[in-house]
Amino acid sequence: MKLVSKAFALMLASTALAATVSGPALAQKAANTVRFAYDQAPENVDPFFNNVRIGVIIGANVWDTLVYRDPTTNEYKGQLAKSWKQIDDKTIEFELREGVKFHNGEEFDADDVVYTLNFVAKPENKVVTQGNVNWIEKAEKVGKYTVRLTTKEIFPAAIEYLAGPVVIHPNEYYEKVGPKGQNDKPVGSGPYKVTNYVPGKSITLEVNKDYFKNSPKPQAKIGKIEIRFIPDRQTQMAEVLSGGADLIMSVPKDQADQLKTMPNLQVVSGETMRIVFMQINALENSPAPALKDERVRKAINHAIDREAMVKNIVGEGSRVINTICFPSQFGCTDEGAARYAYDPAKAKALLAEAGVKDLTLDIVAYRERNQTEALIGYLQAVGIKTNLRFLQYAAMREVISSGKANLTHQTWGSFSVNDVSANTPNYFAFRSEDITRDATVRDLLNKGNNSVAPEVRKQAYKEALKIIADKAYAVPLYSLPTYYVGSKDLTFKAYPDELVRFWEMTWK
Repeated sequence: MKLVSKAFALMLASTALAATVSGPALAQKAANTVRFAYDQAPENVDPFFNNVRIGVIIGANVWDTLVYRDPTTNEYKGQLAKSWKQIDDKTIEFELREGVKFHNGEEFDADDVVYTLNFVAKPENKVVTQGNVNWIEKAEKVGKYTVRLTTKEIFPAAIEYLAGPVVIHPNEYYEKVGPKGQNDKPVGSGPYKVTNYVPGKSITLEVNKDYFKNSPKPQAKIGKIEIRFIPDRQTQMAEVLSGGADLIMSVPKDQADQLKTMPNLQVVSGETMRIVFMQINALENSPAPALKDERVRKAINHAIDREAMVKNIVGEGSRVINTICFPSQFGCTDEGAARYAYDPAKAKALLAEAGVKDLTLDIVAYRERNQTEALIGYLQAVGIKTNLRFLQYAAMREVISSGKANLTHQTWGSFSVNDVSANTPNYFAFRSEDITRDATVRDLLNKGNNSVAPEVRKQAYKEALKIIADKAYAVPLYSLPTYYVGSKDLTFKAYPDELVRFWEMTWK
């Protein structure tokens, strides 16, 4: 950590003089272009076939959804749908907007909605995050601009999902090219269209001048967005310092604090819905059999000083969490759940009681490496050695899904869906990344997802979250704030849902 900070300080000093010159930023302002750098690349630009944050960001700017949730008021507004009504407990009817066109000129109507929803609902089509779509039974065309959606079970959070990760594709194009073709040449109906894409390297968005006027997303003012995928944080920093990038995000706290001194830059931060946690492989065939012992899992929980990490590493806007969900999500609670105070002596005693000596565990992670290294230090202090495997997100997910992970350090932003169904079930309801497989927890989560009564949902989630905590199936850590660093001449806003709304941005 000290070496990284020193190297960054030297870079900061060496570029301070150049950074006072506003030439690069002025050039982009004149060209009406914003250059954005991000540390992960989507495995597929099609929003249904990736779940890394940059994929969500691209999805929101290039595609539209039936419903839009205002990020300030949380009010649901019509986007591709003008209106909707609940026909019965499992059926919603949508009246669609007329006059909307996709980027390839294809006209939007009920066929697009029906094809998209029926395609993603089929398990054999392998949407990456099944929880976003596995509640859909079918969609039926009632008229050219009328669609009925039926859910498999009662699913109170349907509109929340339809306002988030469930985008609509052009049916004629999508039927022809499928997810691979959507990745090669993406086509949506949103405020920006993709004009160039080099997988793993960059993607260019240009304003959709034909975007429909009554959308709750206003017509974009920035003409071009150039997004580069730059895995190395130091390279990102060098780019924003030199004027080679206009905006970066997820900047570590210590570096964001130093960048506040730069006259040509602005630092914006705030809490997000993203939670940070560690999974523990407690499966019967776990590659680390010691983790099947509840005492070992509890020792890992007691080994971590979460308060210190929040204060010294994570930064302003973060808070400690005690259960695997974000506090604002419907059904999220830590009431009655076990809490694990930082207690290295107790951690050592639990390991000794379990008869565990010289324990070495692999830990997989994909972002916030400085936080991973802090976690490793805490584990080492109680006698647990670790081998770090720092991977791209898709590779990490494959290790977890195949049951080969020992420990994980990861984050989850719930696709910005403000409901526990978008969070906890992803890791504890027998989906691919569940490395616990507790049937009681699974059944309680499913009950919470599919009950019509809000109080029944809350109680089911509460019981599930309590079992996860009491049995130490995971290590809930904290919420993750996001630090954005951008040109001082760029007007942008940070939202808790971590969506970068390029359509709202302007140059001053």
